[in-house]
Amino acid sequence: MTVAGPDGQQRCGWATSAPEYVEYHDTEWGKEIRNDVGLFERMTLEGFQSGLSWITILRKRENFRAAFAHFDPETIAKYGAADFDRLMADPGIVRNQLKINATISNARALLDLAEGEFTELLWSFRPAKHKPPKTLADVPATTPESIAMSKALKKHGFVFVGPTTAYALMQATGIVNDHLKTCIAR
Repeated sequence: MTVAGPDGQQRCGWATSAPEYVEYHDTEWGKEIRNDVGLFERMTLEGFQSGLSWITILRKRENFRAAFAHFDPETIAKYGAADFDRLMADPGIVRNQLKINATISNARALLDLAEGEFTELLWSFRPAKHKPPKTLADVPATTPESIAMSKALKKHGFVFVGPTTAYALMQATGIVNDHLKTCIAR
């Protein structure tokens, strides 16, 4: 079910509880991203969101960008012990050892691919058919495609990208469009 936002427009039910959600929903979520750095940022943020509320990540997003060199994989791949310590001491981000290490490992895995190959890999899991959900209950947590994406990423050395994180990445980057059928962003 959609919900009227502050402007009276119908939006996905999750998108109206905070101004940051409205902005993110209307301008980013579900919009196609087809470049390695943009996809790497979203994959990283979805990983950090695991076990937390998305609003937490959204509110710290600019801090994440500053802490992780605007998600430049070449810079992050060179991070060493001093960078790890700096990140663990940064109150502006989520300070989780596993997630920080995963970001560094994933930057290295991305660099092992040819330029653009990461984007091609992720987009290869776009479902042939995707029915617009009518209600939030119609939106799955995982799909066969997200399970396959997770396996493929792990095969290429990526970590902390399970099927649920992979599906959230697919939603956030327009690989699937899960805006509800009556949503203004559909």
